[in-house]
Amino acid sequence: MSSFIDFQNEIYFRGLGGEVPELPMTADGLEARAEELLGAEAFAYVAGSASGERTAQANRAAFDRYRIVPRMLRGTTGYGARDLSVEVLGTKLAAPVLTAPVGVLELLQDRGETVVGEVTKELGVGMVLSTAASSTIEEVGAASGEWWYQLYWPADNDLARSFVQRAEKAGAKAIVVTVDTPSLGWRPRDLEQAHLPFLQGKGIANYLSDPVFRAKLPAPPEDSEDAMRTAILTWAGLFGNHTLRPADIAHVREWTDLPIAVKGILHPDDARQVVDAGADAVVVSNHGGRQVDGSIAALDALPAVVASVGDRADVLFDSGIRTGSDMLIALALGAKAVFYGRPWAYGLGIAGHDGVRHALRLLLADFDSTMGLSGHAKVGDLSRDLLATPR
Repeated sequence: MSSFIDFQNEIYFRGLGGEVPELPMTADGLEARAEELLGAEAFAYVAGSASGERTAQANRAAFDRYRIVPRMLRGTTGYGARDLSVEVLGTKLAAPVLTAPVGVLELLQDRGETVVGEVTKELGVGMVLSTAASSTIEEVGAASGEWWYQLYWPADNDLARSFVQRAEKAGAKAIVVTVDTPSLGWRPRDLEQAHLPFLQGKGIANYLSDPVFRAKLPAPPEDSEDAMRTAILTWAGLFGNHTLRPADIAHVREWTDLPIAVKGILHPDDARQVVDAGADAVVVSNHGGRQVDGSIAALDALPAVVASVGDRADVLFDSGIRTGSDMLIALALGAKAVFYGRPWAYGLGIAGHDGVRHALRLLLADFDSTMGLSGHAKVGDLSRDLLATPR
């Protein structure tokens, strides 16, 4: 049984000795603290979204269109009364949460991805490792518990296959194919800093360590500055694949026996096409607002996607989760689990391992409390019936 809400009592009892939390107790507070402490380039990379950032704002505003209708006298508030555990794509999680695939974590903390893997293993939740990582697939696999690998499909199928098979060998439990980023969105915060970390050799550890990628280079990248520059330019020519179509999901099925999720789906027809092509799940996501300014909010897209494919594939949700009630709303609308992104990344930049753990415990305790106080003992009990839509 879950006991994430114990975090609340832990804080209050420490308060009896005059101790107050060193880290903020909200996602917004973590963002504000990170802005104070992080360098301008690092903060812009995490916080920034596309163009006018309307999509990121819409992601948050979409949750305000729903209200939870709590049910009383159901025996769900006592210790051990709730079981938040789920199984998604064969992965058992203590709560329906996975850390979203955030790249280039060396901007925030050395060994950032392995730190996240260690924390999620400790808490019993999942991690999704980005292709654009600063630690290798193998390093993260050795440190993590239940983790999935997110594939940015490069313009070379042999390299894509190598990434997928390395992940499977390293212990990944699923492959998440991100399809909304064949190229980077227009991101003014990064442009104002003239900062693209990949061109500095950051966030490309999985490329530099890959035998297929290294075979394309005239010299090992570690040999000299010129060799590294050549490797970076080679990466630039391979990142993003503009030719992908739904049928290409079948290639991933040929490369691995792992479950396949397709991330970046907002339209029900796209969901049907990728599931028809062999995907086991779709992740409703607009990349946290980082790709298309003015896009539909991810939460607004969720019900139609669930209606389209929810009877034959798992539907997960990403983009905009900040609180436990956000989680409950997304799950009530049909998501099997949610991806949680920026707040733990801010925590990583602020306080490393302790910051990631704090950010995740905030969300998990809040969700645990909201589940009980709204009258629900199991995630599987959540349904659209618990939500109202105020006018």
